[in-house]
Amino acid sequence: MRRLFLMAAALLLGGLAPAVQAQPYPSKVVRIIVPYPAGGATDILARILAEKLTPMMGQTFIVENRPGASGNLGFGYVAKADPDGYTLLMGTANMTIAPAFSSDLPYNPVKDFAPVATVVSSQNLLVIRPDLLPKDLKELIAYAKANPGKLNFGSSGIGTPLLSIELLKSLTGLDIVHVPYKGDTPALQDLMAGQIDIYCSTITAEVPYVRAGKLRALGVTSNKRAASLPDVPTIAEAGVPGYELASWYGILAPAGTPKEIVDRLHAAIARIVAMPDVTAKIIEGGSDPMVLTPAAFMDRLRADVVKFGDLVKKANIKVDP
Repeated sequence: MRRLFLMAAALLLGGLAPAVQAQPYPSKVVRIIVPYPAGGATDILARILAEKLTPMMGQTFIVENRPGASGNLGFGYVAKADPDGYTLLMGTANMTIAPAFSSDLPYNPVKDFAPVATVVSSQNLLVIRPDLLPKDLKELIAYAKANPGKLNFGSSGIGTPLLSIELLKSLTGLDIVHVPYKGDTPALQDLMAGQIDIYCSTITAEVPYVRAGKLRALGVTSNKRAASLPDVPTIAEAGVPGYELASWYGILAPAGTPKEIVDRLHAAIARIVAMPDVTAKIIEGGSDPMVLTPAAFMDRLRADVVKFGDLVKKANIKVDP
């Protein structure tokens, strides 16, 4: 009888084990890691998603800022996190640019992540202090050439904003000094305070200051004007033919995250981006809604690593990490 009792108990516990393990996702708080300081474009998008995902997924989604090393600290942190869906990354195209400048990164943008969904396609915006003499890009280029090394520009680390100005320097022969920052917020504060002269980052981060007259917009980096700033020309239109550089933002999980979790997150994000209020916020910020499937997102990662690597070599862009 004792043996029969033990056998019955083992069968009962064995039957309960799968039920205990198969808890629906998510069953606890989910963190979205932002690899930059609070207040920047990446942080803004992450908080929009977290706010919408919380009621939709029935669990709390929080944003955690982990700035440092041009975003590589946050990228590397998520790359090494448990692939259980509870640590996500608000990634940017910057993670596919860094390999062009360094072979010693704490992550591989293709091998270490499971892409979930892109959120937006974004342009960068070149801005200067309103008190500077140049009124447009042609005047800025002429002034910089007449005064080599006198002007400086800020960047939030290795990424599309930095690459945008380095490409401009390469195509025009400008000699302007690089001043690195840990994120948009401190750089923009110093720009408006007169500590730096030029900055280039996402329209999302800069457009409020342009509309308030605190910054002057000289051009957008993509091949089309931004709907939020229709009077601002593209950099190509403003005097640098052939200039074009675009970016993206998206959610990624650590490689090995179960497909069912990735697919559920993708479906939720696609619904959120399609919401009228979210779409309006994205467009108002100067970006375009863009939701790629996990497979298409992975293709984009692979293509961007090659594209940006070739661009850096072709333009002979050399910067300190």
